[in-house]
Amino acid sequence: MAEKLRFRDPELAKSIAQQIQKLAPKDGTVKLCHVCGTHEWTITHYGLRSLLPKNVEVIAGPGCPVCIVPAAEIDEAVQLAQKGAVVTCFGDALRVPGSEMSLLEAKAAGADVRVVYGVSDAVGMARREQDKEFVFFAMGFETTAPSTAVEALGNPPENFGFLVSHRLIPPAMELLLGVGDLNISGFIAPGHVSAIIGMKPYELFPRVYRMPTVVAGFEPIDVLMAVYMILKQLSEGAARLENEYSRVVKWEGNTRALEVMNKAFAVTGGNWRGIGRLPGSALKLREELAAFDAREKYDVHVAQGKDILLGCECHLVIIGKIKPNECPMFMKACTPTKPVGACMVSSEGTCSVWARSAAT
Repeated sequence: MAEKLRFRDPELAKSIAQQIQKLAPKDGTVKLCHVCGTHEWTITHYGLRSLLPKNVEVIAGPGCPVCIVPAAEIDEAVQLAQKGAVVTCFGDALRVPGSEMSLLEAKAAGADVRVVYGVSDAVGMARREQDKEFVFFAMGFETTAPSTAVEALGNPPENFGFLVSHRLIPPAMELLLGVGDLNISGFIAPGHVSAIIGMKPYELFPRVYRMPTVVAGFEPIDVLMAVYMILKQLSEGAARLENEYSRVVKWEGNTRALEVMNKAFAVTGGNWRGIGRLPGSALKLREELAAFDAREKYDVHVAQGKDILLGCECHLVIIGKIKPNECPMFMKACTPTKPVGACMVSSEGTCSVWARSAAT
């Protein structure tokens, strides 16, 4: 643990930790929830939980964009590949389990599945290889949606389609407040997402739910400061929306990115792996761009997928009800090299973060 605590400005970290100790409640437990895979990496990699009082707990919510993609949408991508389309995706998407197989397994069986660094790479491939049909599997939260929107509005080639699987973070945060036995006391909101959407979408948490909410950056000091700011609000009996990450996040967000997203997408309901359908939590291409909607263009539809395999408890990890090491498969049947559940696949998945941290 001492090795993990060797980060920039340890004296400042210790000072903040001392202030957190003073603000910790004398009785009861305070449970704070973040919804960001990078926050979980920072917290786990640097051993930040060891600096917190025993009755101040930080749990990981559904903050991994790959983990929450439902199996049915992986199945759609696999079907497209099996029909002969070239399916392009980010590297993290390859091993995410579908109902029967992953894209990596489809590739091993002969399908043309290619990893790209961005949607523009996929569009470039389609322009160069006009004799093939290309699909970009557009995963991610509000952080990656603008780049998909830009290409969708940029006159893509006729042999190109988008399998849109973008999700929106605030509805998932609101869902967590309805999980009675979670008893969340405050939110640490994600910095990357907030750089796009700004502060306004989080206003309802302090206003409606009396839930202290702090947008935080990704350095260890950022996370510790967010914990301190939430505990300070709780000690004052207050509930405010605050911005610890003001060097990046603005109240209005990235107005250009939001404008492009609004032109390309409409908000709709969407399924989340292990959670179910959340109203207003997904994006779909607008009617004027329907010609590039891969589901319609290639007539691919999956009614229902198999999100969680028997014995896997990713659905409980995703909402912070259990820690990864409380899943009976963790680092036994399910490992980073042979993942069973989606939480073990991505570098931002909570189980993967815990597993890789334990190995270092």
